[in-house]
Order: sequence, then C-alpha cells, then structure tokens
Amino acid sequence: MRHLLHMASYSSQTNMHARNLAIVWAPNLLRSKDIEATGFNGTAAFMEVRVQSIVVEFILTHVEQLFGDAPLRGTSWPGAGWQG
Repeated sequence: MRHLLHMASYSSQTNMHARNLAIVWAPNLLRSKDIEATGFNGTAAFMEVRVQSIVVEFILTHVEQLFGDAPLRGTSWPGAGWQG
C-alpha cells in the first residue's frame, strides 16, 4: 500500500491519484473467489469490482492511520530496498 501511496504522490504528472490506482489495483489486491468460481459477468462483476476499488481507495487515503509509519516486515523504510 505504501508503494501505491508513493505512486499517488506523482498524480500531478501521471493522473494516477488514489482513486485511479484503486480502480486498477483493487481486482488484484482483493481478488474475489466468488467472481472467479461462479463466472460472474456484467453488472454483478462490475459491482464487486466497484466495492473492491472503494475499499482500496479508503486504505490508500488512510495508510498512516491504518499502518502507522513502522516499516513493513522484511523491509526498511523509506525506499531502502529489500532487506528480507
């Protein structure tokens, strides 16, 4: 999430603010086995992805409140690369 938040900090150049990043990444971050198993299509699949993107956008806009500023396990922060 912090990486996506870092990417959002360049939104003035890329237009990939939290909402756009959430739309793109939500289906991968919150994969729904229900959609995959039942083969949802059309409106049902759209609604599921919409909910997923809202959740990811919320997380992205509240990273500090949810995760604090502690480094993720196996990494050092900020941006020092893989330490794991």
